[in-house]
Amino acid sequence: MHCLLVASTPMEINPFTDHLSTTDKLNHIDFDVDILITGVGSNAATYGITRYLQHKRPDLVIQAGVAGAFDDSIKLGSVFAIRQDALADQGVQEKNGFLDVFDMKLALANEIPYKKGVLPNPYTELIKRTRLKKANGITVNEVTTSKKRAAHYVSRYKADLESMEGASLHYVCIMEHISFLQVRAVSNYVGERNKKKWNIPLAINNLNKELIRLLESL
Repeated sequence: MHCLLVASTPMEINPFTDHLSTTDKLNHIDFDVDILITGVGSNAATYGITRYLQHKRPDLVIQAGVAGAFDDSIKLGSVFAIRQDALADQGVQEKNGFLDVFDMKLALANEIPYKKGVLPNPYTELIKRTRLKKANGITVNEVTTSKKRAAHYVSRYKADLESMEGASLHYVCIMEHISFLQVRAVSNYVGERNKKKWNIPLAINNLNKELIRLLESL
């Protein structure tokens, strides 16, 4: 089995890559892992994953990273498997609210890779096998700081977590018919710009513990 592990920055998966260089567990099974660092943002992620797939086709793609949570009852450091994602800020801000490309009839909400305007992970059995809590993600180009915009995302997409790359993974892998997982650890709350209240080290530590567990149990 060939797996591609994708992250936007090296620091998000450094503990895993360090572990990979020292463990011998994967030597005893038919399993290998490539690492791809795409850079931050949906454009970089889409390009990086697509370019990789031009040269090699993995059996599974896992994207791992940190995320912001909309609900402050979610504990920092919590790790989730994402069941659906959405390109949430792709549209126009009108006087009466935000309209996405489906509202404007520029795209069809149920045309592949979309389903009801979101990008679901159809590999539900894979998600179950992670034994992780499940969450709905959204992907944005501009980190959300407005309470009104955050409320819109929660209402429209039932969003739990926000990242800047997740929808890119879903879009490319659905179109290419490749199994995938998106795994996110909560480092902060959406709208909280005081980074003293963030806990990126905890999120990265917990994320990588789960990555090691997942990849050694596949």
